[in-house]
Amino acid sequence: MRVTRALISVSDKAGVVELAKGLQKLGIEIISTGGTAKVLKENGVKVKDVSEVTGFPEMLGGRVKTLHPKIHGGILAVREKNKHMQELKERGIQPIDLVVVNLYPFEETINRTDEIDEVIENIDIGGPAMLRSAAKNYRNVAVVVDPADYTEILEELRKNDRELSDETRKKLAAKAFARTARYDTIISNYLGEKFGTGEFPGTLGLTYEKLLELRYGENPHQKAALYKNRNEGIAGGRQLHGRQLSFNNVLDLDAALKTVNEFEEPTAVIIKHGNPCGVASEKNILEAYRRAHACDPVSAYGGVVAVNRQLDEATAKEIVSTFIEALAAPSYDAEALEVLGGKKNLRVMELAGKVKNELELRQVSGGMLVQKRDVLLLRPGGVKVVTQKKPSKKEMEDLIFAWKVAKHVKSNAIVVAKEKQAIGVGAGQMSRVESTEIAIKKAGERVRGAVLASDAFIPFADSIDKAADAGITSVIQPGGSVHDAEVIEAANKHGIAMVFTGIRHFKH
Repeated sequence: MRVTRALISVSDKAGVVELAKGLQKLGIEIISTGGTAKVLKENGVKVKDVSEVTGFPEMLGGRVKTLHPKIHGGILAVREKNKHMQELKERGIQPIDLVVVNLYPFEETINRTDEIDEVIENIDIGGPAMLRSAAKNYRNVAVVVDPADYTEILEELRKNDRELSDETRKKLAAKAFARTARYDTIISNYLGEKFGTGEFPGTLGLTYEKLLELRYGENPHQKAALYKNRNEGIAGGRQLHGRQLSFNNVLDLDAALKTVNEFEEPTAVIIKHGNPCGVASEKNILEAYRRAHACDPVSAYGGVVAVNRQLDEATAKEIVSTFIEALAAPSYDAEALEVLGGKKNLRVMELAGKVKNELELRQVSGGMLVQKRDVLLLRPGGVKVVTQKKPSKKEMEDLIFAWKVAKHVKSNAIVVAKEKQAIGVGAGQMSRVESTEIAIKKAGERVRGAVLASDAFIPFADSIDKAADAGITSVIQPGGSVHDAEVIEAANKHGIAMVFTGIRHFKH
């Protein structure tokens, strides 16, 4: 397919002047619209306005300019069909061989403002229509939607006497349809939420762009990639150093970020296989990390670390003194980065901001489970003391700390904490009493005077008996078991303070 005539109409002007100059040098005629034509003319590119081609002026403030048979006929005509070409000739329509279009910045607009009039004006109509027309007729027309492709396209046109290969046109067409699908999905999702079609729409539109290919999946024989749909959280972070991320690295970094974001005080989190094995809050990040690591130094080996303050040199040195797979922080000072740079395999991520309350998706056989993110920590009104003994102020602080950690531990989850440090975590057991036993064992001699959090109700008094024998002084749990009276009675018997939250935090 030889290119003799191109239409350029772009919202993002990056690289467009260089592209147009390159096309002009090859003798390719250029048609353009509005702002794009203005920029090209100002930079010495010879351009024919779309209105010259259509014989009809742009109107309605630019809403109508390319929606015309002389544009879409020139794009959609199949060159191999004599009837198509005869119709073009009869109506004075010239073929268009190259369409370069990118779309009004709808996604950027809704990220910046919720002003509905401005949002609506940034819904592109003519752009998607041209992209779809050109992509449909990929055998005869090349469509370019991404400025990142300009250089490669120009190079191929130069090398092949203005020819673009069938393979190139196929790839460009697929990319164009992917772009319009994503664009329409973002609009549909926004307007559905804005105009009140419900928290869970009748049709769930998903749109994700491939961010990067990962080192491997859950296991080395599985291939994997990371996709993103918004510039936040793990997908919105930057890798500053280290080897390529794996599937499990991303999962653990995500778990670390969500856990550390529960806390306002300087806090460090260590994740191992999706569970916190160390969490502590302190007056500074160095002490927070030391105490988080002290929770379970054996499990922390090969873990993933996240902190919620800028990482300094002293903390960086402490972290690299043992083996850590990955590290996440909102920022790093120069000295810290120099220290971390000495560990060539350590993945260093810069992550900022809390994750929005978006939908959580989990694929199942033949479908998708969807739920709202678990952002509620406590019911309005806070906790309810249900025992004769009330927790002290210090115990209550530790109970809330432990409750925040338990929210991010796989069920059945038990967390033992003391002085805002997790000292024992029991995760993922089929029996809650077994999780209790594990958490107490992990805590060791530190358990006396500690508090205990349970992510769901404690069903029987056996867990309370074990907690009392170990020296636990206070317990936080949702309540709601048919055996609550029995459990409360056991707590009173042992002199343990117990509070109910009225909210459960299962994590499967």
